[in-house]
Amino acid sequence: MLSLNFIRENVQEVIDRLAIKNFNGGEIIGRIVDLDNQRRETQKKLDDMQSQSNILAREIGVLFQSGKASEANTLKQKTAELKDSAKTLDLQFEEIKKELDDILVRVPNLPHHTVPPGKTPEDNLVVMQEGEALPAAATAVPHWDLTTQYDIIDFITGNKITGAGFPVYKGKGARLQRALINFFLEEALKAGYTEVQPPYMVNAASAYATGQLPDKDAQMYHVGLDDLYLIPTAEVPVTNIYRDTILKSQDLPVKNVAYSACFRREAGSYGKDVRGLNRLHQFDKVEIVQISHPDTSYEILEEMRNYVTGLLRKLELPFRVLKLCGGDMSFTSALTYDMEVWSSAQARWLEVSSVSNFETFQSNRLKLRFKDETGKMQTAHTLNGSALALPRIVAALLENNQTPEGIIIPKVLVPYTGFEVIN
Repeated sequence: MLSLNFIRENVQEVIDRLAIKNFNGGEIIGRIVDLDNQRRETQKKLDDMQSQSNILAREIGVLFQSGKASEANTLKQKTAELKDSAKTLDLQFEEIKKELDDILVRVPNLPHHTVPPGKTPEDNLVVMQEGEALPAAATAVPHWDLTTQYDIIDFITGNKITGAGFPVYKGKGARLQRALINFFLEEALKAGYTEVQPPYMVNAASAYATGQLPDKDAQMYHVGLDDLYLIPTAEVPVTNIYRDTILKSQDLPVKNVAYSACFRREAGSYGKDVRGLNRLHQFDKVEIVQISHPDTSYEILEEMRNYVTGLLRKLELPFRVLKLCGGDMSFTSALTYDMEVWSSAQARWLEVSSVSNFETFQSNRLKLRFKDETGKMQTAHTLNGSALALPRIVAALLENNQTPEGIIIPKVLVPYTGFEVIN
C-alpha cells in the first residue's frame, strides 16, 4: 500500500509512475486526495469540539463551585449539543476513512524508475542469457509424454482424485521432486538463509498484508467455513511472521527460506501452454524472503537474482533473465526479474522464478518497521523470490536431458536423488 503522505505530497509523480504500469491513476488519486482532505478537515472539527468540551467542562465546574447552577446547566446543555454534533461528525469520519482505505488498497505499487514501459511479456527486457536456446532433435518428446513413458507423473489419476492441475508423482518422479526441494533448501542455508516451515493456510489479514487481497482474491482457494486461504506461495506466511513487528537496524537484513506446496486457481488458464507441468493448481516451491534496510534493498535484489541464476547454472539449464516491463509486473512489485529456462521439446522459454523488490508497499500493510541507529522509526523494505518453483524446472530437466538410454539427472542432484538416470 502506498503511503498516504507520499501520495498527498507527490500527486503528479504518483500518477505518472502508475502510468508505467498502464494504470490510469488520475481519477483514483484525485479521489484519494479529496477524501484525505475531508478526513483531515473532519478530524480538525472533532479536535476543536473536544477542545471546546474540555473548556466548557472546566467552566461548569467553576460555576457549580461558585453556586451558579443555572449558568452551569446552560453550559451543560451546550456540552450535550457538542457531543451530539461530535457523534454525527465521528460517523462521517469513519465513512470517509473506510472509503479512503478501500480505495488505497486498490492502488498498485509504484514501479522503480528503471522499469521499462510496455504492456505485454513481449515488451520485457532481456538483461542476460546463458546457454543456447537450441532447437530440439527430431526425436525430442515433450515432458507430458516422457512422464507417461517412464511412469513418473500421473496426470490422469490426479484428475480422478482431485481434478486437472493436481498430478500424482510416482517412483523416480516423486524422488526427483524431493531431491530438488532438498537441494534448493540446502543451497539457501549455505547462502545464509534461515529455514522456516510455515502454515499452508492463512487468514484474511495475512493475505491482505502481502497484497494478495483484494487484488488476487479470484486466484486464491478460500476455505469459507473457517475464512482461511490456501497459500499461493510461502511468501505470504513467511513475510507475515514480521507483521506488526519492530526490528532493530542491526537485525537487517532478515533472510528466510521456506518450502511449501502452493495453491493457485489459475482461473481462465487454458490451451497448449498449460499442458503437463506448465501450469498447475498445486505445485511445490522453495521461496526466499528478505527484509532489508531501504538503503540496501536494490543491492539485495541483485544478490537474490544472482543467487537464483546460480541455482539454474548448477542444474545445467540454459536460462535467461528478464526485467519485467510495467504492464507485466505484479500489483505489489516495484521491480521484478523473471528467470526463464529453455524447454527444448516445446521450443519455448518457461518462467521458473520471479525475484521482486516491494520497497515499502507490503511493509505499510504489515506495519513492519525498524529503529535505525539514531532510534528513529523507519519502514523496512521486503523482497522475495522463487528459488525455485519445481514444475517447469522438472519439465525442462526431462525435455533437455532425454537420451535413448533415459533421462540424465544433473550431477548436482545425484546425491539427493540416489540415481543418475530415469529409465
